Amino acid sequence: MSAWQAARARLADGRWHFHQGPIDLIIGADGDPAACEAAHEACWAAFQPVLQTLVGELRLLRSACPTDSDGERDRVPAGSVARRMWRACLPYARRHGLFITPMAAVAGSVADELIACYRRPGVRRAFINNGGDIALHLEPGEHWRAGVVGNVDLPSLDAALVIEASSGLRGMATSGWRGRSFSLGIADSVTVLACDAASADAAATIIANHVDIDHPAIERRPACDLRDDTDLGDRPVTVAVGTLPRASIDAALDCGLACAMALREQGLIGQALMGLAGHWRSTEATLRPWQTDRPVSALTHRQVWSVSLPDVPSAQPCSLEPIA
Repeated sequence: MSAWQAARARLADGRWHFHQGPIDLIIGADGDPAACEAAHEACWAAFQPVLQTLVGELRLLRSACPTDSDGERDRVPAGSVARRMWRACLPYARRHGLFITPMAAVAGSVADELIACYRRPGVRRAFINNGGDIALHLEPGEHWRAGVVGNVDLPSLDAALVIEASSGLRGMATSGWRGRSFSLGIADSVTVLACDAASADAAATIIANHVDIDHPAIERRPACDLRDDTDLGDRPVTVAVGTLPRASIDAALDCGLACAMALREQGLIGQALMGLAGHWRSTEATLRPWQTDRPVSALTHRQVWSVSLPDVPSAQPCSLEPIA
């Protein structure tokens, strides 16, 4: 079977794995079995045309979002997933003059598009995990818990995330130089919670770019030298980070935290957690330790930076908890 042909398989634990080309989804739902199965079938039908539709607008989606309104109307994508990407990224260009292309939100936007299939009677909660960028459906009173893997080269559970339905947050995304996409910064990981996955995806990219300093131990190369089809052109992306002094780690994390706090004040994100060389910053004032005996070998299939954790009720609408 061609890697570009849509395929699906039910996993041993009841979740679904949908795959086509670069899109790799893990999907789970809880609720009435018949309602969940109907939602899965609707999701499969909606999934199959997504990649082809995106490819049809790829040239536009790899172009920088405009920093002003000149010609903006003529550049808005036509497809529903592409429009989600555009809307999530545009504020960073328009408000802040930052370079960003709609591709920064592609994974989250695909997940958002498909999670709509689960908003139906009988489905209490559902998630779609697109390579670590996650869209959620939560009925009132429900919650969802995940773990964060800060360094995919040395996988361990570094933090727990709890999202209550009452928080209004329905998206989670992680970015960093160690991931599958390029980064201009040096963060091992930046995890963002937002109103939807597309918003979290774009914000994680921006915040990860701001976790940065100049130091001889950091190696960068032009993005176009590493991948012909990159949307970053010749911008230098991080390819290696050597041993950094603690002062440099703190300075880089503080830059990222300042960016995240500004985005939260503007309503673009809910919370953010960022890590570098085993050190962390969060937009939450208080971080509570959390312990788990979940083995790293239990990480979900083909996921980067995230793992489903056992249900534990939370006293807060949203919390970020580093694991001690």
